[in-house]
Amino acid sequence: MIDQYADRWALVTGASSGLGAEFARLLAARGMHLVLAARRRERLDELAEELHTRHGTICDVVSVDLSERDAPAKLAEEIARRERTIELLVNNAGFAVVADIAGTDRDAVLQMLRVNVAALTELTYLFLPEMMGRGHGAIINMSSVAGFQPVAYMGAYAAAKTYVLHFSEALWAEARDAGVTVMALCPGVTKTEFFDVAGVSGWLKKQRSHSPGWVVRKALKALEKKRQYTVPGVWNYLRSLIIRIATRRRVVRETLKYFRPRRKSDEGPTAAKPENEQSQPVG
Repeated sequence: MIDQYADRWALVTGASSGLGAEFARLLAARGMHLVLAARRRERLDELAEELHTRHGTICDVVSVDLSERDAPAKLAEEIARRERTIELLVNNAGFAVVADIAGTDRDAVLQMLRVNVAALTELTYLFLPEMMGRGHGAIINMSSVAGFQPVAYMGAYAAAKTYVLHFSEALWAEARDAGVTVMALCPGVTKTEFFDVAGVSGWLKKQRSHSPGWVVRKALKALEKKRQYTVPGVWNYLRSLIIRIATRRRVVRETLKYFRPRRKSDEGPTAAKPENEQSQPVG
């Protein structure tokens, strides 16, 4: 499926690092041209130059902060102005907030929801009808294995990923007969900047993890099979099933041990630094 995208256009949000950058690299290797969107323009420019040098890929770079309410519409308008027809949308941008209740930055949580939920939803509805009208295209929405359960100390993040999972599956059912695949990608722990950004530095070293390239390859393979969702990794997939068997009380209480924030003297619990280029979900 993906091979037929050669010389067509993909939009990748959160493309400046992590899974977003890996999506850009692998799609460019398969012949796609790219609209790279994120806040960090310098990183996007470096990535665009790399992809053009290696693959001859045409890259449009758009610096955008998807936490701003009008950002998705402006991004779509810029793409239309450049006369790019998006064949594949990768809604990768996002970040997490990790803190206990007393230490939670409400503004940061709301900003996270605007990126992880509102912007993803708006971009999906901006491009999906056009794809269905053409009879081909695909959307990958970034969820997480965290989307299968509540997670203490990052409740809003896990709930947002549940939304993305259910939203994507529903649209998959609606769009499939029109020749369009909408898929939720639900990775587990991935070796990226995600945990440092989320305020839990060092946590990654204690966990099993996958490389961004491996996760993206699994995602593209699942997309070729027109899956409505995919959980890369056998252990991650088994966890997503076990959660359905255990009691909800047991599941959420087990998460208490994972992300309990550390206090720094009198500064209170750590919380995430918003960084909307990151969307590497946690387990």
